[in-house]
Amino acid sequence: MKNLNEQKRPLEQPETVRTLRLWQMIYLGKGTFARQLFHAFICVALRLFFRRIEAAGVEKVPKDGAIIFVLNHPNGLVDPGLVFVSLPRRVSFLAKSTLFDIPIGGYLLRLIEALPVFRRIDAGADKEKNQFTFQNCEELLARGRCIAIFPEGISHNETKLQPIKTGAARIALGSLAVGKDNTELVQNGLKIMAVGLYYTSKTAFRSEALIRYGEIFDVEPIELDENGEPPRDEVLQLTQKIEDALQNVTLNLENTEELETVARAEALFSSVYENLIFKQTLTQTFLRLQDLADKYKLLGQSNPAKMEKLRERIEKYESNLQTSGLTVESLSVLQHPTAYVFRYLILRVLVLLLLSPLIIVGAIIHSPAYLFSNLLGHMITTHGADAVGSTSKILAACVFMPLTWLIFAAIVFYFFGWQFAFLSIPLLVICGYIALRSFETLIDMRVWLKSAWFLLRQKALFLRLLVQRETLQREISEMIKK
Repeated sequence: MKNLNEQKRPLEQPETVRTLRLWQMIYLGKGTFARQLFHAFICVALRLFFRRIEAAGVEKVPKDGAIIFVLNHPNGLVDPGLVFVSLPRRVSFLAKSTLFDIPIGGYLLRLIEALPVFRRIDAGADKEKNQFTFQNCEELLARGRCIAIFPEGISHNETKLQPIKTGAARIALGSLAVGKDNTELVQNGLKIMAVGLYYTSKTAFRSEALIRYGEIFDVEPIELDENGEPPRDEVLQLTQKIEDALQNVTLNLENTEELETVARAEALFSSVYENLIFKQTLTQTFLRLQDLADKYKLLGQSNPAKMEKLRERIEKYESNLQTSGLTVESLSVLQHPTAYVFRYLILRVLVLLLLSPLIIVGAIIHSPAYLFSNLLGHMITTHGADAVGSTSKILAACVFMPLTWLIFAAIVFYFFGWQFAFLSIPLLVICGYIALRSFETLIDMRVWLKSAWFLLRQKALFLRLLVQRETLQREISEMIKK
């Protein structure tokens, strides 16, 4: 692993940052009609679960040629789903073999051309069968296709990358081995690209997700050893290169406490710049988190007393905000003139009043499905050794929401006939979406109203908190620049 002093991550991102819209994600579907239909279904499910999905650096992905994408794996089936719907290339994933034993799940995995990986930690898995998976990977790469691998080998809740397995390196080197029937692949080249996945919250409904396409590098051909395997030293060397590339597109902290400290500092820092008009990209937030994480580690090594003092000051400031009933976002809202904030609120109140019949209908009808999906997400947090909290919620919603529409349509059909039943389904979908967006607006408005009320009652305390925030922000800024 690189020394922290050698890691230079600029806060200015050179890559293009895109907020993915539903139609853009659906447009990227490749393959058979059934595969494209399933692709569209995944797009809708993910776009509803996440309030914002952002892709950075996707323009760096070559339009043709063999590529192995290597990804971190913090969030179960959501991770491959996000890359599946954001890549402009047709990609095949390596997935744990036990998923292929699920009747419907196995069919869908084969539909998107996923390949099984037989892991030692999965009961009943035969590791010897991995040789066939490796052969299938080599065949796909020889045809100029893409495969995606999670080299950590497990979906987890840790705050940093887990030890990288050698499978990705072995597949890459095995595909380019001298003496194999792979002349075209050797001539055209094989690349490995690191992809980092980041979530503002893995399991919270309407959180945000970032896909970062990072370093891409060529794999050099090698000769196999006497056992017909890539030499161990070459495998370990390439594995280390993969790990270094993944480190640069992921957030890595030693523990949850360190992650919370860095997240607080970043929220405090960025709140000075965010307001009702301007919102930073998720990529900017992530890059700052990365940079702060590195600086905190260095400060902890060189001056732990100063780091601890800064952490305590941030916690004390947050405690003062909570006592006052405010958040860092509240202060940003009130940087606008009071008249502007109230005009902003009044317009949204009028819109909500106009849409209130649809909002009420959508909320009442969809709330049982929402509650059941949430409950299952809390109950089913693991599948074997893998963390699957978000996956459980999304899969449950994919069952309960359509079931809700069908039950309601059946009731309408019983009383009013098939014409009204047919029209009720799209109307329900629209009502549900309007209710969803309206509740998000109400949550935002609650913050604004509390902030405005606080400013009217305790202007002196508000100004003091604002000054304290700016002082802490300057200290954090100086730490970033050093």
